[in-house]
Amino acid sequence: MRIALCVEYNGSNYFGWQKQKIHKEKTIQYHVDKAISKVADEKINTICAGRTDTGVHALGQIIHFDTTKKRLDYKWLNGINSNLPDDIYIKSIKHVDEEFHARYSAIDRTYCYIILNQNNPSTHLLENVLHFNQEINLTKIRSSFKYLKGTKDFSAFRSSGCSSKNPIKKIKNITIKKNNNFIIIEITADSFLYHMVRNIVGILLDIGISKYEPEYMKFLINSLDRKKCGKMVSASGLYLQKISYPKQYNMKSIKDSFMFSVI
Repeated sequence: MRIALCVEYNGSNYFGWQKQKIHKEKTIQYHVDKAISKVADEKINTICAGRTDTGVHALGQIIHFDTTKKRLDYKWLNGINSNLPDDIYIKSIKHVDEEFHARYSAIDRTYCYIILNQNNPSTHLLENVLHFNQEINLTKIRSSFKYLKGTKDFSAFRSSGCSSKNPIKKIKNITIKKNNNFIIIEITADSFLYHMVRNIVGILLDIGISKYEPEYMKFLINSLDRKKCGKMVSASGLYLQKISYPKQYNMKSIKDSFMFSVI
């Protein structure tokens, strides 16, 4: 039997999703697998849709696991959540067929990046947003989006250590919006390179403060040179927002959260 779960977590206290030999108890997967195994009364190894890095958060991470045990859905949810730290939470459960794969069945992934654009930082949001105190021109940033959209070689945004075999990705949509002092950049693509979103946000902010003109984005992409990209932004403002799957799986997109309702 295969089960899919939607997971939300605050990644501030963890070294990313994936279990590691070092710091193994400081990964999201370690705690999730341990909690599920306790409820299933057998060893469980989960597979996720996207391996988020150190400090990165998730609103709608999708995972799946196989089990021989049968439980009512509410018992799975209540049992798993009762064995998880407060900063990790299982939001929903769905029974899927064995053809479903959290990673390989995904059509696309959406990440969002949250910027707190004001003079002073917020003591409550230090690990959940990027504080940026310079004035940002959203019109200039939007003018650069046309160069990012589509299927391209995104090597210029690829950090060292990337394990992806192919730097060619398809950005399907990118938006930027402002609500009070919060700026949210949302990017949807078939998949992403290592640190791709954080590197893109970094250059978008450079364009927003007029360090570069929007046309620099085209030059940067064509250069295939990471050194021309500039500074990568911190993980604090990055969220895996949602994963999309073929309609046959009827996987509900979950992207609501307290933070999003506030901003």
